[in-house]
Amino acid sequence: MPRLSFAIRTLFAGCLLVATTNHLHADLAHGLLWDYGYGDSTPWGSRFFWGALTFLDPLAALLLFRKPRPGIVFTAAIIIADVIHNTFYVALNRQWLETFYISQTVFLLAVLLLAPFAWKGIKPY
Repeated sequence: MPRLSFAIRTLFAGCLLVATTNHLHADLAHGLLWDYGYGDSTPWGSRFFWGALTFLDPLAALLLFRKPRPGIVFTAAIIIADVIHNTFYVALNRQWLETFYISQTVFLLAVLLLAPFAWKGIKPY
C-alpha cells in the first residue's frame, strides 16, 4: 500500500506542477492579477485567487511528500475551491467543454476517488 500511496501522490504532484506552469505562464504574460480573459469587471478576489494558485499549487505538491496527509488535504482543498470558483465563470460564459475546465474537473474527480487510497498507504508518525 505505501507504493500505491506514493504513486497517487506523485500523480497529484505532477498535476499540481502542470497547473503551476500554466499559472506562471499567465503571470509572466499578463501579470499576477490577470483577469484570465474575463475582462475588466472581473473582481479582484478572483484575480487574487488565480494569482495565489501560482504559489499554492507547488506548496501542495511539496507537502504531498514532506507532510503527506496535510498535503492530501491541501490538494483536495485547492482543487475543490478551484473548480467551484471557476464553475461560476464557466457557467457565465458557457465554457463547459473548454480544456482547462475539463482537466480541472477530471483532477477533482481523481483526487476525490484516489485520496483515500493515498491516505491509507501513509505510515502514521
